[in-house]
Amino acid sequence: MDDCPVPLDVLGTLYRGDAEVVEAVLADIPSGSRARLAAYLYGKSHLHALGLRVASACTEADLVRVAGTAGAVLFAQSRAAPRAPEARMPGQRRISLAGSRSVA
Repeated sequence: MDDCPVPLDVLGTLYRGDAEVVEAVLADIPSGSRARLAAYLYGKSHLHALGLRVASACTEADLVRVAGTAGAVLFAQSRAAPRAPEARMPGQRRISLAGSRSVA
C-alpha cells in the first residue's frame, strides 16, 4: 500500500484492534496524518468502516483540508448514528451465492 499515510504495522493494529487499542493508536498519530488515513481508508471499499472510525477521531477542519468537500461528508458520516440493517419483506427469501451450484 504505497500511498497509505501510516506504516503497515500501524494499519494492521488499527484493523485488528478493539476500540480501546484503536483509540490509543490514533492518539499517537498526528492530526494531519490521521485525516489522510481516514480519507485513504474510506476510499477502500473493504476498509470503509475503519475509515469512518478513524474519521471520528479527526476534526472537520483537518478532514476538509485533506479531502475538501469529501472530507466534510466523511466528518458528518463519522458522527451519524449507524444505520440499522434493512428489514426484509415478509416471505422474501435471502439470497446467498455461497450455496449456489451449477446444474448441468
